[in-house]
Amino acid sequence: MADSKPLFSLDGDPMAAEALLRDVFGIVVDEVIRKGTSASEKVCEWKEPEELKQLLDLELRSQGEASEQILARCREVTRTSSTSSSQGWIPMLWRGASSLRASTPASGSISNMYAVNLARYQRYPDCKQRGLRALPPLALFTSKECHYSIKKGAAFLGLGTNSVRVVKTDERGKMVPEDLERQISLAEAEGAVPFLVSATSGTTVLGAFDPLEAIADVCQRHGLWLHVDAAWGGSVLLSQTHRHLLDGIQRADSVAWNPHKLLTAGLQCSALLLRDTSNLLRRCHGSQASYLFQQDKFYDVALDTGDKVVQCGRRVDCLKLWLMWKAQGGQGLERRVDQAFALAWYLVEELKKREGFELVMEPEFVNVCFWFVPPSLRGKQESPDYSERLAKVAPVLKERMVKEGSMMIGYQPHGTRGNFFRMVVANPALTQADMDFLLNELERLGQDL
Repeated sequence: MADSKPLFSLDGDPMAAEALLRDVFGIVVDEVIRKGTSASEKVCEWKEPEELKQLLDLELRSQGEASEQILARCREVTRTSSTSSSQGWIPMLWRGASSLRASTPASGSISNMYAVNLARYQRYPDCKQRGLRALPPLALFTSKECHYSIKKGAAFLGLGTNSVRVVKTDERGKMVPEDLERQISLAEAEGAVPFLVSATSGTTVLGAFDPLEAIADVCQRHGLWLHVDAAWGGSVLLSQTHRHLLDGIQRADSVAWNPHKLLTAGLQCSALLLRDTSNLLRRCHGSQASYLFQQDKFYDVALDTGDKVVQCGRRVDCLKLWLMWKAQGGQGLERRVDQAFALAWYLVEELKKREGFELVMEPEFVNVCFWFVPPSLRGKQESPDYSERLAKVAPVLKERMVKEGSMMIGYQPHGTRGNFFRMVVANPALTQADMDFLLNELERLGQDL
């Protein structure tokens, strides 16, 4: 155990600092890796916010604490955090522990925003100096199933959320190309200038893949930038079996891809892929700060990528992806994708065998959306209040599973559909037994409803 002296006093004591770091690493190994991957441990140790404030002592003081106390705080933080490495953790499109992990400050939302900014700059380069005064009213197009970051990006970039024209989707959540054509014509008739279409490969809720070939045809006819938000579904390209879902992505001008989702690289790991070879990123974002990006360095200054992005200080974002790919190989990553699909199909078939489970739709990806219908509602689909009562089931079960710490699964409403569960099968550690446990646990938690 490190000496019990104020942490600031370790600054000039490398041996004590090393001992402290070893102790911290021991906590990570014990609490995050050993306990976090154990099926016998809770997914989370639920505490009410006020209880957490008292437990963690969030008040900041003028005097530093002893290293022993800091270690105790590290342990409390890990104990009271959700355990995303557990087999019961399935609420989001990222998760898990790997033997090779790191941290970066970028995300898919930023990639989508970059794409919008690049498309705007390519058409109106004066906007970099003159701002919005250099622009006519602009219009960009995306489906109603798009990620919320598209509208958020439009707001951040000064375009306004009204510049985002929402295109209809079909019953499976895929963009309708014919309505995209209609929306483009409507925008032009209203005096706006269309400049970008954002398609989605792997929507957040239903896991839908937009028809990229047909959308690319529309963009080609109208001279529009085609961006594909493949943050969730882009990793499917690694699978020879399932990559057809992204047919046409090779025609995109830009693609957002998050390896920290389906491939389970360390959060966060995001990439923006561009067709451009004219250094558009640097021309659009660069500020030529001479105190950082000197042009007379002794090495190739093209290696300095910092002026291409909005962030200045940042980690080596690609390190975790490179290391993971080195460790797994392309074949290993392909198996990871195929395994997720196979496990999702297993869950779907098991759902169909059990009373009280109802699929929202047959999935084409690893998003399995379903309702749990409790005993009191079975056979009462014709009741006038059936949908209202069914929508209240998922929130109740979510509260119960979180407070018991047995598992965590996301739920949401969708359009006219009331709350349903969304099981995202992306954790490579999951097995068929875990899928069986999921269904059994929902039945146990909801047997009195």
